[in-house]
Amino acid sequence: MPSGFHTRGVSRPSRFLILETGRPVPSMRRHGGFPHVIRTAAGLPRHAAQVVPVLDGHAPPDPSGFAGVIVTGSGAMVTDREPWSETTAEWLRRAAHHGLPMLGICYGHQLIAQAFGGEVAWNPQGREMGTVPVRLHAEAAHDPLFRHLPSEFPAQTTHLQTVLAPPPGAVVLARSALDGCQAFRLGERVWGLQFHPEFGVVHMRGYIDARREALKREGQCHVRMLESVRPAPAARNVLRRFVRHALAQRHG
Repeated sequence: MPSGFHTRGVSRPSRFLILETGRPVPSMRRHGGFPHVIRTAAGLPRHAAQVVPVLDGHAPPDPSGFAGVIVTGSGAMVTDREPWSETTAEWLRRAAHHGLPMLGICYGHQLIAQAFGGEVAWNPQGREMGTVPVRLHAEAAHDPLFRHLPSEFPAQTTHLQTVLAPPPGAVVLARSALDGCQAFRLGERVWGLQFHPEFGVVHMRGYIDARREALKREGQCHVRMLESVRPAPAARNVLRRFVRHALAQRHG
């Protein structure tokens, strides 16, 4: 359990805000929504997180009462610029201005990139899915979330769109064979992750199975992809490091 959560009487600045931008495919909903999966993977107790379903039009609260914000993945596309997505992007810009640590996952990664001037589009390399090797750039050696991780580690991925260009001033930290921007940092408190640090083997296999017809149409063998799925503890560690880092920023 991350430091800062030793009692039930957790102070408000130690709570995390989770912005829900999408919901799992129907076959995976028995495992809980994205906020639940993220919260448990991050080691956060229930009382230490507040979930706001922005995809339903709910506005995020004042960011000043939170240690950090995590933006979930989604089956939506950032380039559709749905009203709720654009409203969330504006809130993220304001929250970053106030120094709130933030982490975007998949859709959240792309939304943060677009909100701060990056370019998001359909991945010219096509769908990236399954457990893939993520390779770190040299800059990751000095990053609070990635330093001391192996130079290459497995991570769970499922996406069609990508960050073609990170926001101006951002540092690209990692890449994969099909995606040149698996992770970036903007400033000292904003990160985006294209991979899913919260996904375990069950989640990854469930998503591959749910997309088996699309994969077949694209000429990919979902059976071989299922067989290649393996645990990704280093990727999950990035999520937990964000929680610890954000708490340290608030209480340092």
